[in-house]
Amino acid sequence: MKSIPISLTCLLALAGCQVTPDRLPQAEPAPSAACYFPSADERALETSVDILTEWGFTLTSTDTSLGLISASRERELHGYYDPYDNAYGYGRGMSIFGGLGIGGGSSIGFGGVGFGGGIGQQPIEVERVSLFVNDAHIRISRDIRRFDHLGDLRESYSASNDDFCRRFQATFEQSLPADGRSL
Repeated sequence: MKSIPISLTCLLALAGCQVTPDRLPQAEPAPSAACYFPSADERALETSVDILTEWGFTLTSTDTSLGLISASRERELHGYYDPYDNAYGYGRGMSIFGGLGIGGGSSIGFGGVGFGGGIGQQPIEVERVSLFVNDAHIRISRDIRRFDHLGDLRESYSASNDDFCRRFQATFEQSLPADGRSL
């Protein structure tokens, strides 16, 4: 008996063991209930834009016919530790059996060892917020992404938490006229 049919049989048997996911991908953690609140204000889009720009966000896109606003802000992460940066005992910006080379941002290597990779660049955090304003409600979606000094995505998570949404809702309600109706 040849070994090829046996290995092919094993391969087919292992392929039959592949498992499909039991559910579709979901935002984890789930968005807070405070991220969906009522609003009867006619100027909810304009008020939301004013709040986001006041908080330091810049608009990335808007569609007033759909009632959608997307904004983002970024900040440098001084002293950010990337748990995956030195996973194999040597850094990404270090070459061991190199020659002369320049690469990846601003790394330089001579002879056997080169160091660098992102000198002068800071890790950054990008916070994105999307608001959907329909007839009587506002829905907030927020996520945070962290990039290392080379621009590689290192962390990403849903940040539609209770704190942010409650602060937004309180600021939104304070900016409404005293009688509760829009101007």
